[in-house]
Amino acid sequence: MASPRASQYVIYVGFLAILAVFSILLRNEGFATPGNLVNIVQQTTPVTVMAVGTVFVLTAGEIDLSIGSTVAVSALLAALVLRHWPWPAGVLVGLGAGATIGALNGAMVAYGRLPSFLVTLGTMGVFAGVGRRLTDLRSIPIENDAFNGLFGSSAPFGVPSLVVWTVAAVGIGYFVFGETRFGAHVHATGDSADASRAGGIKVLRLRFAVMLMSGVLAALAGLLYAGRLNGARYTLGEADLLTVIAAVIVGGTRLTGGVGSILGALVGSLLMGMLNNGLILMGFQPSDQMIARGLIILIAVAFTLRDPTR
Repeated sequence: MASPRASQYVIYVGFLAILAVFSILLRNEGFATPGNLVNIVQQTTPVTVMAVGTVFVLTAGEIDLSIGSTVAVSALLAALVLRHWPWPAGVLVGLGAGATIGALNGAMVAYGRLPSFLVTLGTMGVFAGVGRRLTDLRSIPIENDAFNGLFGSSAPFGVPSLVVWTVAAVGIGYFVFGETRFGAHVHATGDSADASRAGGIKVLRLRFAVMLMSGVLAALAGLLYAGRLNGARYTLGEADLLTVIAAVIVGGTRLTGGVGSILGALVGSLLMGMLNNGLILMGFQPSDQMIARGLIILIAVAFTLRDPTR
């Protein structure tokens, strides 16, 4: 397993610095209040869930650009099923859609020997179109209280369900990534696929698995969006790709594979949510938020390229 690099810890310092600056500048707007901080966690839960999957994909030396389209298709299919069936059916269909897209990506990447960038660029466009065709650009409301509560609006024991989903996704992802043979194989494959293959690791099967995982977690993010908003729309997840990649990269995951951090992805996701929240409170427009995310990616890539251990 690759050793951690100094640049991985920059995110933690940056997170605390930005939190302190916003807390001072926006003290009258209530930025640092417990309610607003919990709201930031809830708003970033879908991004955090997708970021966990993206850490596995990037660390294995691949990339998945189709996660935003998977979010929309999965949420829309779940919403359509929930019109006539109980909530477990909607959940199964939504997650099944994500698994199908992930398996399709994985099969073409692993067994078709095609570049993941080009494969997922293509499926991103295909399923963005599918999402638009499913409902002819109409929003689908979800009136199933059990589904909405489980994936968005309930607060078991006083803890919002979205916070529970964040903790569960990060906790499970952290354990699998750092404490299991599968996680070790992901690191090894991203570091050197040829050496991993020579060492007995089934590289093709692993590449398929990480793409499948990414699709399922993107589908879960779609269900979380649908539960929180009490409905689904083709635009769900549309702007999340850049945010997820930014969160993962600034969190210490290397673009070229072999090194990743689940906790770093969590902090990166919360950092992006905190930036959006703070900029909104300061009166900035969505375009300014996009500029901020782009600058963060450039800074993170600069740290990666200057890393002497590469």
